[in-house]
Amino acid sequence: MPELRENLATKRWVAIATERAKRSDDFNKGKELPAPRPAYDAKCPFCEGNETPDQTEEFSIRDPGTRPGEKGWKIRAIPNKYPVLVPARKGASIEVKRHKAGIYLHMEGIGKHEVIVENPAHNKTIATMTLDEVATVIKAYHERYLALDRDPAYKQVLIFRNQGAGAGASQLHPHSQIIATAIIAQHMRYALIEAQRYFDELGKCVFCDMIKYELAEKERLVMQNDKFVAFVPYAALLPYETWILPLKHSTSFANLLPEDTGSLAQILRDILAKLYYGLNNPDYNYCIKSVPHYSACEPYYHWHIQILPRLTTPAGFEIGSGMAVNVALPEESAKFLREFKVGTP
Repeated sequence: MPELRENLATKRWVAIATERAKRSDDFNKGKELPAPRPAYDAKCPFCEGNETPDQTEEFSIRDPGTRPGEKGWKIRAIPNKYPVLVPARKGASIEVKRHKAGIYLHMEGIGKHEVIVENPAHNKTIATMTLDEVATVIKAYHERYLALDRDPAYKQVLIFRNQGAGAGASQLHPHSQIIATAIIAQHMRYALIEAQRYFDELGKCVFCDMIKYELAEKERLVMQNDKFVAFVPYAALLPYETWILPLKHSTSFANLLPEDTGSLAQILRDILAKLYYGLNNPDYNYCIKSVPHYSACEPYYHWHIQILPRLTTPAGFEIGSGMAVNVALPEESAKFLREFKVGTP
């Protein structure tokens, strides 16, 4: 019989469609790993050698003696050419105010939108990078997060990655994005409210309780290392949705310690490699969920990475009800990911 499950942290209900449940082979039908691509594409704006001298680099790790706009970089963060939000003009006030338009509200689209070009090679992705390369990506995430999180103009900083056209990616070259906004998104406010409600009632972090429970039950556990754990949520929104969380309570991604970067890189790379090789490179999104700067010292939230493979398409019920329908049992998804073995790149 179909089941309705509630996510303990978000209070969001999900329909687990057991009558339509699919296994990994069903998602793999007609799919193969992508054909090998060259390491360089003359038309790709992100490939090493296609830099423009006038392009701003917000951050980079590069070979000694090389300069922005030149070859010799390992990773770099640059302004998005087609930004969702833009910084305030030089000399203008950074204070963003709400304005009335009749009965409606509007405000300036002030913010920051950057692309993190993860690797000089056109043909890599997180799943196929070395651990050192993925650790470099995590380091860039952290550096840019800290820089934007400290800026009083911004209230929320979101790091995300779109892999594949079905997840909204417009470029094949490996890249992530980071957007800083002057408002807190509504779904993040709801998440903070629910986490605070749980803490006020029980005096504990809801995410810590979920970690403890999943480690004990092991049914939805995917993997863990010395610092992080990954599991499929009890009320997973989509097939193979996976969360990665620090084992030790930590409210903000800003608190990531340099010595923990390698552990995070290892678990993120291994989860994505399991998806890449086990499900033939599905499109996916992942995002780093972290508190706004002004809540960084609060005890109730727990930062994490949410990975959402795009193996199904929302239809009328999902759109009309706002309730996700998952056609894969979370326990089966976790078992597949847990048991699928990947060689070490």
